[in-house]
Amino acid sequence: MSKAFDVVVIGGGPGGYVAAIRAAQLGFNTACIDDWKNALGGPAPGGTCTNVGCIPSKALLQSSENFEQAGHHFADHGIGLTNLSIDVTKMLGRKNTVVKQNNDGILYLFKKNKVTFFHGRGSFVKSGAEGVEIAVAGAKPEALIAKHVIVATGSNPRALPGAPFDEETILSNDGALRIPGVPKTLGVIGSGVIGLEMGSVWRRLGADVTVLEALPTFLGAVDEQIAKEAHKAFTKQGLKIQLGVKISEVKLAKRGALIAYTDAGGKEQKFECEKLIVSIGRVPNTIGLNAEAIGLKFDERGFVAVDADCKTNLINVWAVGDVVRGPMLAHKAEEEGVAVAERIAGQHPHVDFNTVPWVIYTSPEIAWVGQSEQALKAEGRAYKVGTFPFMANGRARALGDTTGLVKMIADARTDQILGVHIVGPYASELIAESVVAMEFKASSEDIARICHAHPSLSEATKEAALAVDKRALNF
Repeated sequence: MSKAFDVVVIGGGPGGYVAAIRAAQLGFNTACIDDWKNALGGPAPGGTCTNVGCIPSKALLQSSENFEQAGHHFADHGIGLTNLSIDVTKMLGRKNTVVKQNNDGILYLFKKNKVTFFHGRGSFVKSGAEGVEIAVAGAKPEALIAKHVIVATGSNPRALPGAPFDEETILSNDGALRIPGVPKTLGVIGSGVIGLEMGSVWRRLGADVTVLEALPTFLGAVDEQIAKEAHKAFTKQGLKIQLGVKISEVKLAKRGALIAYTDAGGKEQKFECEKLIVSIGRVPNTIGLNAEAIGLKFDERGFVAVDADCKTNLINVWAVGDVVRGPMLAHKAEEEGVAVAERIAGQHPHVDFNTVPWVIYTSPEIAWVGQSEQALKAEGRAYKVGTFPFMANGRARALGDTTGLVKMIADARTDQILGVHIVGPYASELIAESVVAMEFKASSEDIARICHAHPSLSEATKEAALAVDKRALNF
């Protein structure tokens, strides 16, 4: 006999589990289905983000940053170390502990909010007058019936044609997070977020890292000035970045992977590496969903087709996160999940993609919100710019990390903030102030007039705002 629910969420990643919690808070009898498994076969909700993405990558980034600080910067503080070493097994163990803490935290939140959790893979069976029937395939098969369904099945890594992931030599983000030892040579195809973050982790630990990027520009989605500053910093650190390359073949070799490619000058090259991370984007995950059983439509790129409110072509079927259009970001998925739960309850929330922050957790970190200078130029919009370097910030000097700058762009006529771009220490935290400012349609003058604590990195944002009107005080 089918178990009936007001709302059933398929997928327990950031969009799915948050949608389920919010729906339960709003008084709906809610269930969430998720089939991620931990090492023992138990439930591991949280999706790609918690299990093989955001959370474990930040754990490894922190470990590798500590190692690099100890090896290269502690001496500046008068701290002497000898026989520095890295225990990769212990580092990976810590990462796994962090992941499990997050998995367990989500299960606790389900229990706290009275969300019924089903461990297994959810798929559509049929749609009828009573609602949508969903089958749960797992250790304990279940049949559910839902008045509303939220699809939040996330995305999968895109593989290179002819070079499938084996997670031993040719790695997706999953394999990149569990390399058992520091490789002598590491290749990274794609200079996006995952490629740069994972490349940074293993470079800090001693790997010789080469990044091959097909585009002729570095970080094309990032403001050009910020991208150039980041490229300079990464190159100085030892990342070898080649732009404008065309991969012709990737195959397994005796000592790892062999990549044949044409460089930006048109010359044929070959590169052999012990491990190869392929980071060329992600594709929507609709495997096993059985969407055709209820007539759920996809767009031309394979995403679940939705409108601006995340409604699909079917009444009472919604979709959020990586499986729909828009940026593939965990926090974007969360906002959509909350919004859909509230729309089901008759509320009218709004998600503004223009104020969704982006972050790359390298060192220096890169973060931005709003429009870039090149986008505004292409649009023909009149604007003014203020920048402030961290080398002129007292807190950054005390930290010993003065790389980068804050850049603020405002409308030339109204002074409304159009975009803020940061490369430098703790950019991921600093960007929140600018997100809030843009949500409230603030001007650069508003930020310039707000008192910021001294000494703090946030003063760089204030100074950039002052610089928009050419009145920075400390540079």
